[in-house]
Amino acid sequence: MDDLRAAIGRYVVLPSEEALTAVTLWVAASHIQPALQHAPRLAVVGPTKGCGKSRVLDVLHETVHKPMMTVNTSPAVVFRVIGEDPPTLLVDEADTIFGPKAGDKEDLRGLLNAGHQRNRPAWRISGPEHKATAFPTFAMAALAGIGDLPDTIMDRAVVLRMQKRKPGERIAPFRSRYSVPELNALRDRLTAWLGPLRSTAEGLVPQMPVEDRAADTWEPLVIVADLAGGHWPSRARAACLAMTRNEVVQDEQTTLKTRLLRDIRRVFEQQGDQEALRSHDLLAALIQDAEAPWAEYGTKGLNAYHLANLLRDFGISPANHRFENGRQAKAYARNQFLDAWARYCPDPVPPATAAGETVVARRAQGKPLTPPTGTLPIGPPGGPAGPRPTR
Repeated sequence: MDDLRAAIGRYVVLPSEEALTAVTLWVAASHIQPALQHAPRLAVVGPTKGCGKSRVLDVLHETVHKPMMTVNTSPAVVFRVIGEDPPTLLVDEADTIFGPKAGDKEDLRGLLNAGHQRNRPAWRISGPEHKATAFPTFAMAALAGIGDLPDTIMDRAVVLRMQKRKPGERIAPFRSRYSVPELNALRDRLTAWLGPLRSTAEGLVPQMPVEDRAADTWEPLVIVADLAGGHWPSRARAACLAMTRNEVVQDEQTTLKTRLLRDIRRVFEQQGDQEALRSHDLLAALIQDAEAPWAEYGTKGLNAYHLANLLRDFGISPANHRFENGRQAKAYARNQFLDAWARYCPDPVPPATAAGETVVARRAQGKPLTPPTGTLPIGPPGGPAGPRPTR
């Protein structure tokens, strides 16, 4: 385990010492998959290209149990390669599978979610006789991509948030002629050590520093650490605590950014959906909301720097804008927010209205909605025939 950790650290710069420990334990856990109750995902994500995500998969490919590398795949393929001794799935460019332009991938997402836990088969009609067949889904999987993966996958994953290397950070070049034999030798040593311990691993119930799904995800890694002994049990639990806490902070930050998008949309609506709002006017409106957290954000409240930083991940930034009086000022254009609003805080679907009714599109500034006039239609929703089925 110490040799494996050192080898991984030579080829990739990981976000922290805890992350390096986690990757080492994840690799080792792949060699006892048949003994595990949960198959943790490894989410290797970064904000841009060039952060070392693919290099992590290169190293994993030479060290994990039965690697299956792909840059794209389909549920049908995955159904048929997973068996009693499943491969370790390695998916590069996962953002092309789950990104906004990837189309409908719910089947694959469902498969990856179900495969986190044993005994969650996927049933399909298969063969010339069209029999109902249960396909196993249980398999460890590492997925690398730009930006966060879907929440349901991140929630079942050990998350590596990769960053570009600093100028002084050096790694060994990955070359097949010498890197692969070195890593394959470590893989073979892992197999020789852990193969006979699968039955022992199956009976272990380790003490976990976390609960619920985080405990499910990290338990295989802690089991390997307890089998290794020495400093590994304490090191594994310290990594578990540090990395799960980091994800809690990330979740809170994501929730805060979504709140900011909603509040900015409200400000634009209150200002009549102008083409752009001056940065200081937008900030003033946000801070004046007594129910929002912006007046207490940071040490002195939300400022222009904070606002730009929170919106950067959505591709939104202020720019010079010429207003009606001919003066220029730093401002946020409304059309910059449209995509983010649609993705992260979409408007609720309005209820269907009967023929002849009108819908109030927007509350007038400072005035309550006018009560509808006339009488309401009598009878069940959808008319005498009842509600129409949705398509």
